[in-house]
Amino acid sequence: MSKPMKEMMVRDYRNRFEGLSQALIVDIRGIEANENNSLRLGLHAKNIRVSVIRNTLAREAFSGTDLEGILPTLNGPTALCYGGDSVVDVARELCDWVKKVENLDLKGAILDGEFFEGEAGVKRLSTFPTKEEAQSKVVQLVLSPAGNLIGAAQSPGGNIMGIVKEIQERLENGKTIEKTA
Repeated sequence: MSKPMKEMMVRDYRNRFEGLSQALIVDIRGIEANENNSLRLGLHAKNIRVSVIRNTLAREAFSGTDLEGILPTLNGPTALCYGGDSVVDVARELCDWVKKVENLDLKGAILDGEFFEGEAGVKRLSTFPTKEEAQSKVVQLVLSPAGNLIGAAQSPGGNIMGIVKEIQERLENGKTIEKTA
């Protein structure tokens, strides 16, 4: 491949993956065409993209970017998976696909500068909460003490109202109220 062609491809990688800070690397070597098509279509339905990349050109394009952490995984046939709401969604989907597609190899992933190596790292990443799940947990944690505080504030008032109601009922029925020690 000529030098101008390589430079053009590096520019294309930089433009295409600009601003991308999270991605997953897979090896799709040995996957039959029908399985490959169903994998790509299934991922596309979840808004996840799969791009086969040339390792040498990708190393040059990713150097100095947020994707620099995945450079150790760029060997052999490589595809970059990204999209969805986050790389956690991508990891979850691909962990499901690994069970269906025999030759799909998870090489690693990167999330906000943290590298997850190999299949074990990707599986660990898939257990992380998604952005929406994390936000809902934070909201729940913030609101929980407020709910406890409101419950505690209402509880003594409820007890006092119960006592006042009991006194009212006894007085209406002509009973006497005796002093308790």
